[in-house]
Amino acid sequence: MNGMVYLVGAGPGDYRLITLKGKECLEKADVVICDYLADKRLMAFAKDDIEYIYVGKKAGVSAFLPYFIN
Repeated sequence: MNGMVYLVGAGPGDYRLITLKGKECLEKADVVICDYLADKRLMAFAKDDIEYIYVGKKAGVSAFLPYFIN
């Protein structure tokens, strides 16, 4: 399987400040991996059938062990 990976920043706290390229990436993505800092409203740009993976990193506590994420 071939694919492309993009790292999209979510802006300085306002989901409306996402770049046009970031929005385009979300619109085309099959999978989105994010942590608690990503505003859930960004998912409005994603397809309905997207695979959403929450990795839950917050203040040194992770929902997944690092070897699972990598």
